[in-house]
Amino acid sequence: MCGICGIYEFKTHRPADQRVLSDMLQVIHHRGPDDSGVHIDKDLALGMRRLSIIDLGGGKQPIGNEDGSVVTVFNGEIYNFQSLREELQGRGHALKTSSDTEVIVHLYEDFGDECVQHLRGMFGLAVWDAPRRRLFLARDRLGIKPLYFTQAGGRLVFGSEIKAILQHPGVQANLSLEGLNNFLSLKYVPSPQTMFEGIYALPPGCCLTCDENGVKVRRYWDLSFANQCHGLREEAYAEQLAELLRECVKLHLVSDVPFGAFLSGGLDSSTIVALMSEFLSEPVKTYSVGFEGDGEVFSELPYARLVAKKFQTDHHEVFIGPNHLIDLLEKVIWHLDQPIGDEASLANYMVAELASRDVKMVLTGEGGDELFAGYARYAGERLSPLFRLVPETAKSLALAASARIPRLRRQKLALFALCQSDEVTRFMNWFPLFNSDTKQALLSRDVKETLSGYDRSHVFAEHLARTDATEPLNRMLYVDTKLWLPDDLLARGDKTSMATSLEARVPLLDHKLVEFAASLPQNLKVKGFARKYLLKKVSQAWLPPEIIQRKKKGFPVPFTLWFRKEARPFLRDALPPSTVRRRGLFNPLFVEKLLGEHESGFADHGSLLYGLLSVELWQRRFMDSRLRPEQQSSVLSAHAQ
Repeated sequence: MCGICGIYEFKTHRPADQRVLSDMLQVIHHRGPDDSGVHIDKDLALGMRRLSIIDLGGGKQPIGNEDGSVVTVFNGEIYNFQSLREELQGRGHALKTSSDTEVIVHLYEDFGDECVQHLRGMFGLAVWDAPRRRLFLARDRLGIKPLYFTQAGGRLVFGSEIKAILQHPGVQANLSLEGLNNFLSLKYVPSPQTMFEGIYALPPGCCLTCDENGVKVRRYWDLSFANQCHGLREEAYAEQLAELLRECVKLHLVSDVPFGAFLSGGLDSSTIVALMSEFLSEPVKTYSVGFEGDGEVFSELPYARLVAKKFQTDHHEVFIGPNHLIDLLEKVIWHLDQPIGDEASLANYMVAELASRDVKMVLTGEGGDELFAGYARYAGERLSPLFRLVPETAKSLALAASARIPRLRRQKLALFALCQSDEVTRFMNWFPLFNSDTKQALLSRDVKETLSGYDRSHVFAEHLARTDATEPLNRMLYVDTKLWLPDDLLARGDKTSMATSLEARVPLLDHKLVEFAASLPQNLKVKGFARKYLLKKVSQAWLPPEIIQRKKKGFPVPFTLWFRKEARPFLRDALPPSTVRRRGLFNPLFVEKLLGEHESGFADHGSLLYGLLSVELWQRRFMDSRLRPEQQSSVLSAHAQ
């Protein structure tokens, strides 16, 4: 596990600036405190920071082939690297290390850009082909590992984090209004956009090539729902799923360092812990998060403790209070690179920090909801055909009436989404941050004029046009797998864990398991209104009935309470009318309305206010400060102590 970065002066052919590369590596030191390495070849500079997990002594990067003509830097883990090593040696390759990184250069020798088709794992990688003066970048199929890039003036700059790219003096930190617009709708910025103008995320399942002819991005993998196997007995599907789950967890346990698991007490993380307990001779180290004081009612610790007791894990807990929000949120947002309107980011960071005291790697349950249909919107979407029969006048009256009812935010959002007859618009409005109406009230006049010609729905429309899924549920699952999963959940998980130098692995997102889930008949995902049907059926053999039958809460965080009490001054200080007006992005009167309604208890605007707070703190850190990001890191670390 590492952080990687690089510079390629593919048009200017100037010598790559080693001092800048050094700055880029310094700012991502947290991603790999164990080691660093560089490779310089005239106009090309590659760098990496290493968190040693496999082949601790011999896996130093960059790693080249036998004659040094092909060199790679790599962030991630290749879980089938041992079988790949045997195949490569059988074809005459001489491998000098026992690391997973080395198989990449030899696969590239044999298969070129198609080398990624042979990799089973999570990765952001760069391969330098010196004879062809060609740089190859690739990101794993599901987007578990991040990779960003920018190009300007005949130069390509890339890195595992945006803050590394910002180290280059030729790269400016400018707000992308289109990125902001999407964030306000979705809680995240969908790739390839970022919140920074001109800086892009390489989308999941894509690769990039750069040579003197320029930069090209292509998709090498996509999720297909066309290969569904109908006619099998339900038990046959269950047997296949159980076998795949065991295989994926076992593969993800390959490590030369101590490891554990995040345990929320939900179905997905509990299943992972159950299977880890099957394979390990020692108790699994598990880590959970709860909340102090009034926030205790939001805690899911009783479920986590139930699982920990059943499997006799070495269990650890951390408790979060409003002071942690006040003291740590700016630091967390700095590590995220860009706002993510997900209140669980702070909890993820703190439980990662707790785990990093004992282990260097954890397994998590991320991905189960997107594979097996765990969210309420998947069942709710089945009502959309009925709503299409309702006259538009009746829908408008229902929406107007609901706006006058206090609280019930989630129910109001569901009603708003179901009242949208267009598929793209409906998908975008299932539990957004701001729906289209409230966002119009939020944005300043200048921003609305600038964005007047921008169609925010095109990102969803492009994905829906590409998928071969025909059933409404599978079409929604496809979009969530392509957008919500990598750009919110996985981005949050990667950045908050790597901030504490901890590797987080996600066995449920092994691409073979993902492809199997896509092949399942729809009624094995949502049966009636029962979600994750087949996964629950399989997990009954491993988990207590309280875990199988419990109602999904998501990851509740008591920010709503804190914003009315202990964190109210912090929120008010960040979003006063003078600051909102100076930024010029939002309508100060509407922001004040949100604050007032939330504080009075008329409405729960906790998620909306968290999103606005995140944007403000992000602007302070990346737009306002004259400090370079690596200096900001030092300041933030000192502030948090």
